[in-house]
Amino acid sequence: MINFAEVRERMKKILAIFAEDIASIRTGRATAALIENVTVEVYNGQKMKLMELGSITVPDVRSLIFEPWDKTVLREINNGIQAANIGMMPVVDGEVIRLSLPMLTVEQREDYIKLLGRKLEGARGMLRDARADFRKKIMDAKNEKSISEDEFKKDETELQKITDEFMKRMEELSQKKEEEIRA
Repeated sequence: MINFAEVRERMKKILAIFAEDIASIRTGRATAALIENVTVEVYNGQKMKLMELGSITVPDVRSLIFEPWDKTVLREINNGIQAANIGMMPVVDGEVIRLSLPMLTVEQREDYIKLLGRKLEGARGMLRDARADFRKKIMDAKNEKSISEDEFKKDETELQKITDEFMKRMEELSQKKEEEIRA
């Protein structure tokens, strides 16, 4: 008999990875997730993410402001953002960096929707792999005669039910993100 709490935990982790992954896909709205994982070289070549170097604010739907905690690395951060090629040009404004989000073209929106589809399919594959791993445990238990045929069918049904639940949640996240991209 398998531990279904373990199944749920593994699938929750996969769902969280997927949610974090699609957060970086650009929509028509500015969010901190667009730049927080951008890696820049500061302090003699040390690579750090922007979220580790300062605060990100979203003053309106089309712009971001990055304020570094250490103002001495402002130039390196600015250069790092430019080098990251994220589709926004940073502008140093005193002690902060301003980024404006350009309007998305129809082609860009379609490209982002295709990217979302690829990410969704990759995450579905991870869920299917998790299901297969746990199904193998059920099969092994059945083959070793440690569970009956009825228990096997019951466990297999429960595993599929949990998998379907997480597939549905993933699909809902994807649909919400697609609506944001199209808006």
